[in-house]
Amino acid sequence: MKRITFLLSLATGIFVGCSKDEGASSNDSGGNGPAKVIAYSTLTSNNPFFNVISSNLKAEANAAGYEVIVVSGDEDAKKQSDQIKNFIAQQVAAIVLNPCDSKSIGPAIEEANKAEIPVFTCDIKCLAPEAKVVSHIASDNLQGGRMAGQAMIEALGEAGGKVLVLDKREVESCLLRVQGFKDVINKHNATATSKIAIVAELPGAGQKIKGRETTQAALQSYPDLSGIFAINDPSALGAYSALEEAGKADQVKIIAFDGQPEGKRAIKDGKIFADPIQFPDRLGRQTAKTIIAYFEGEDVPAEQLIPTELYRQADALNDPEL
Repeated sequence: MKRITFLLSLATGIFVGCSKDEGASSNDSGGNGPAKVIAYSTLTSNNPFFNVISSNLKAEANAAGYEVIVVSGDEDAKKQSDQIKNFIAQQVAAIVLNPCDSKSIGPAIEEANKAEIPVFTCDIKCLAPEAKVVSHIASDNLQGGRMAGQAMIEALGEAGGKVLVLDKREVESCLLRVQGFKDVINKHNATATSKIAIVAELPGAGQKIKGRETTQAALQSYPDLSGIFAINDPSALGAYSALEEAGKADQVKIIAFDGQPEGKRAIKDGKIFADPIQFPDRLGRQTAKTIIAYFEGEDVPAEQLIPTELYRQADALNDPEL
C-alpha cells in the first residue's frame, strides 16, 4: 500500500514545497514531472561525521533522480519530531533519520507510518517498539565497541588500571559501543591477573566541551586514571584537553571511536591510542541505495550493518589522507 500511494502521488504531482526556514531547495522539476523527495533529519550539523553521511546520501540519490532536503535536529528530540511533522505535511516520498533520542522519537515515526511515508534510520536506531522503520543502516557498533575493549587491553598492557567511560546514553549506537567495550573488559578480567576496572560511566555528550568538563570532574575523584574510552572523537579530544591541562596526558591512554580526520590526526600525534573507525560515506550511499531499491519494489533488509576497523598510530603514519 505504501508503494502504491507513492506512485500515485508521483502520477498526480502532489507535493508541497519545503519551507525556507527548514533549508530546503525548490521542488521545481523543470517540466519533466514532479521531483521525488527524500527528507533527512540529521542528529547534528556540528559533527563532520553526519555531514559526510549527508553529502554521500545526496550524491547517490541525486544520481537516481531524487531530490534530498537536509535539516539538523541539533540533538533536540522535540525539534526533530517537529521536523518529521513538517516532512509529513510536505508529503515527501521518504524520511531518513539519525534519531536524537532513540526512544522518544517513536511517536513522530508513528505519525509518518500513519501517513504511509516510509522511514529509514541511519547510524542511530529507533528503540520505540511501536514505530515502524523499513530499514536501519548503521556501523556495527557492538563489534566496534569490542574492538575498543581489545585496544584498551593492548594500551594498558599487563599493568591494567582504572578506566573512565564517556558515554551518550540517549542514542542506541553509543549504548552498543559501551556494551561491546564492557563485554570484552569483563571477559578479560575473568582471567587476567591485573584487572581493568571501569570506575565510572559519565556523560560526554559526544562533544568536545562536555568531554573536557566531565573528564576534569572525574580526575578529581580518580586522579590515578589509566584509561578513557570515549564514544566518539569529539568527546575524546575534549578528554585529552582536560588531561593535558592536568599534566596527565602521558598517564592516561584514550580509546575513541569514529575515525574522523581530526581523530585520525590525534592518533598520529599520539594523543589518542586507537579508534574503531566508521565509514560515514558508505552509510550515506547505502541508505540512498536502500531507499531507491525499496521504491523499485525490492525487498530490503530490516537491518544492515557495516563493519568497523581498528585504526592505530601505525595506520595513521601511513595514511595518505593525513
